[in-house]
Amino acid sequence: PLFGKLTSVQENNNSSFLPKGAEATQASEVIQTFSGKDSFNFPTLILFEGDVTPKTIAAVNDHLVKVGSVTLDGTSAKISDYLAPNQQITVFPSQDGKAILGNIPLDGNSIAKLLPNDKPVLPAIVEALRADIKPIADTNGLTHYVTGPGGLLGDLFGAFGTLDSTLLLTTLSVVAIILIIVYRSPILWIIPLLSAMFALSTAGGIVYLLAKNNIIDVDGQSQGILSVLVLGAATDYALLLIARYREELHHHESRFDAMRAAYKGVWEPILASGSTVSISLLILLFSQLTNTASLGPIGAIGIVCSMITILTLLPAFLLLFGRWIFWPRRPDFDGDDHVMSGTWSKVGKVIDKNPRRSWIIAGTFLLLLASASPTLKADGIGTVDTFTGNPESVVGQRLLLKHFPGGEGDPTQIVVAVDKIEAVTAAVKGAPGVTDVTPLLDGFAIPGQPLPKIKIVDNKAILNVTLDKAPDSVEAGNDIPKIRELAHAADATSLVGGTSAVYFDVRTANGRDNRTIIPIILFVITLILGLLLRSILSAVLLLGTVVLSYFATLGVCALVFNHIFGFAGGDNSFPLFAFIFLVALGIDYNIFLMTRVREESQKIGTRAGVIKGLTVTGAVITSAGIVLAATFAVLGLLPLVPLAQIGFAVAFGVLLDTIIVRSILVPALVREIGPKVWWPSKLQHEGKKVTQLKR
Repeated sequence: PLFGKLTSVQENNNSSFLPKGAEATQASEVIQTFSGKDSFNFPTLILFEGDVTPKTIAAVNDHLVKVGSVTLDGTSAKISDYLAPNQQITVFPSQDGKAILGNIPLDGNSIAKLLPNDKPVLPAIVEALRADIKPIADTNGLTHYVTGPGGLLGDLFGAFGTLDSTLLLTTLSVVAIILIIVYRSPILWIIPLLSAMFALSTAGGIVYLLAKNNIIDVDGQSQGILSVLVLGAATDYALLLIARYREELHHHESRFDAMRAAYKGVWEPILASGSTVSISLLILLFSQLTNTASLGPIGAIGIVCSMITILTLLPAFLLLFGRWIFWPRRPDFDGDDHVMSGTWSKVGKVIDKNPRRSWIIAGTFLLLLASASPTLKADGIGTVDTFTGNPESVVGQRLLLKHFPGGEGDPTQIVVAVDKIEAVTAAVKGAPGVTDVTPLLDGFAIPGQPLPKIKIVDNKAILNVTLDKAPDSVEAGNDIPKIRELAHAADATSLVGGTSAVYFDVRTANGRDNRTIIPIILFVITLILGLLLRSILSAVLLLGTVVLSYFATLGVCALVFNHIFGFAGGDNSFPLFAFIFLVALGIDYNIFLMTRVREESQKIGTRAGVIKGLTVTGAVITSAGIVLAATFAVLGLLPLVPLAQIGFAVAFGVLLDTIIVRSILVPALVREIGPKVWWPSKLQHEGKKVTQLKR
């Protein structure tokens, strides 16, 4: 039940994710004091397009000043309950006479709350405005769009609102279909799926309680990733346990003895795999952005719940039902090694015969793909380009740029000392992209009357700087450094904030995270692998192959995103998130493989052990890779570019890792290196005679 409430505790506003030390955050805190309350102006813009006359302007103005009385989503709440204090609804025509712009100033803090029916406020306001303005627009022959920060974020909320139903149901359906194909059983597939759902419900409930008590932040992206991560990881662990259990049932008459042997063989790789992913995710706590930092514990909670469920609940289910659960492919107690035949046996023999050729071909292929990685565009993406489709707010924002300066209605704001107003104004007017600089007034301008005085609070004033670009665009963010440089030169105490500054500060924080967090993750994963395999060389070798696979995936992403999907760019956090999931999850399959290789090497030697390890784990690891790839691919169904990009990258990268790295590159390298791959453990000095498997 608690998992279903996750949407109600989401935060999807970039400004809420910035650290307190960011200049945009500091500016926002000062700007809030100008309203006299703990609030800030969050503009929602209404664009009317058509032939503009004094009559239509008057009609639109008369209508919009009354929108406060509109009720929301069948509740007693009204739009007026969420308007910013000391702000006025404004209406003004474009200079080309083809559009009218209305600015509905919402209170940024109030709209982050819930309606009496526990639904988000902002999407309800946006939908109510769209329904309310339609009659006046139709009567005057105007087209209308609710856009600006409020409209865009409202549509973003709406897109994330599909996570509870579409994403979850689609993911469950995909996993169920794959499990039915893998097990070819009308019953067995239900057991791992129920276990995965239990893990997701538990993880979602824990995350909800933490978010509700303001311990962590949850955004729509984190919730979506949690769902696919838990369902994918839990199913992967279940596949590994069930495959080993089926194998042991051929060697043990008692199902309890078989489970004991299977458990002994899989608990360590599952624990190592889950620990690697969990610790890698927890390293995100070093991020400067609260939403990125919160994804760490959110994901780690999901992985830990997956591990605990699969290592406790799943074995109990399997033992409860006995061998018949595998019907019609019931494993008999016959002592046969059924997994030593089939496709993976043939693959193993090819690698055993030509290991050097195998790793050279696989490595060259990955290097060719990786060569395109520098062309990946991940320097930020504006809100308009965040959607894969064209919702009303996006269409309206693009049309707004045709008739008004890009920053109209949502200016960059500079907090300045009163005695520096003229100096900062003169300096900033010369900045690239600036079309107008005006001080915030203490009251509203009324035609025919003198202008109100400049509003002053604690000897500070605010300058509204209108840019010629959309405020949430990458281009507007690029103008912020120069504006700050000029403002700081004129007033060292000045603070530059607003939407464009927030986006620039988020981009800067993401860049810092990429440079600092990735090296820490590499070190931690190497350490875990070294401890698990008791070998430094093996750890470095495995990590190197997965990193190569990561860059190969980025290369493919660059080609696909730029030339097939036609995305405008990528979020700054994409390289970090792709790295977290591809390296941490990709190393899983190498852990599954190499723990079995080490186990077999102690019996029959390294060169024969790696071929047997590949043969007996090939089918289950490939199935696990397909499940995880399919679950992340479901993210592509959501109409949001960042999630679609992460979904594609992880899905493709996991398949690349499963099919090329784990199946060919790693076994071929281990086969070529031989016992020395276990350096510095004693296994490198194996004295057993190593014989090739019979061809």
